Amino acid sequence: MLLPSDEAGRGRPVVLLHARPTDRTMWSAHLPLLAEAGVRAIALDLPGHGDALVPDRRTVAPWQDVLDTLDHLGAECFVLAGNSLGALVALQATVTAPERVEGLVLVGYRPHDLPPSPRLQAAWNGERAALAAGDLDAAVKAGVEAWTSADATDEVRAHAARMLRRQLTSQLAHGEPLSATDPLDNDGAALRALAVPALVSVGEHDMPDFFEGGEGLARDLGAGEVAVIPGAGHLAPLEQPAAFGTLLMDFVRRLPTRPPSGSA
Repeated sequence: MLLPSDEAGRGRPVVLLHARPTDRTMWSAHLPLLAEAGVRAIALDLPGHGDALVPDRRTVAPWQDVLDTLDHLGAECFVLAGNSLGALVALQATVTAPERVEGLVLVGYRPHDLPPSPRLQAAWNGERAALAAGDLDAAVKAGVEAWTSADATDEVRAHAARMLRRQLTSQLAHGEPLSATDPLDNDGAALRALAVPALVSVGEHDMPDFFEGGEGLARDLGAGEVAVIPGAGHLAPLEQPAAFGTLLMDFVRRLPTRPPSGSA
């Protein structure tokens, strides 16, 4: 499927992939900042999120949808930046089409086979219990508390709540989409085989799962130390757009310049 998108600016495409409880509007503050910095920023809704509705629990391959959408938008090569679910999809897309990916910026990553910490399990349990009781307000509140930090502003929390409410409402109406076979293998060999520049980061106040997951991912990708974004929880780009934007653009500016198409 072709994914809904927002974009701003011209230059090297930088594709923004959102976290699970959110949608492409989590990048609204980033689009003008990145455009001003000289790149073409593209924010996508992943299948089952935002405006990318997937009825009847259809099987989806979000990584292929991202690649197909970027084809449609005329972005042959690009940098992928993803938060949480978006980080996973960015990796899946890179393993599928490594020749198209010029760099990876991955925030708040945790492999699915990593046992959850008590804090993460409690967050899942709180949301599920509220949904089982038919209390959407309580489920949204539990999600906002889990995925944003105590430092988050009221505006950030309200934005997170709007996105989460929309996501949960869609999930209740349509169910969660089924995922096609994951192109990542379980032993990390596919990641270690990549030769793509990468930056791995995590919010200062995120759960320990994402520090551990980020450190393992950085080792697999040869990405060096994990960058910690101060004053942020799991949705670090949403809470700290300026800090994340600086981190992202510093990385992008260090990437080699791709020669013009058709040059020798």
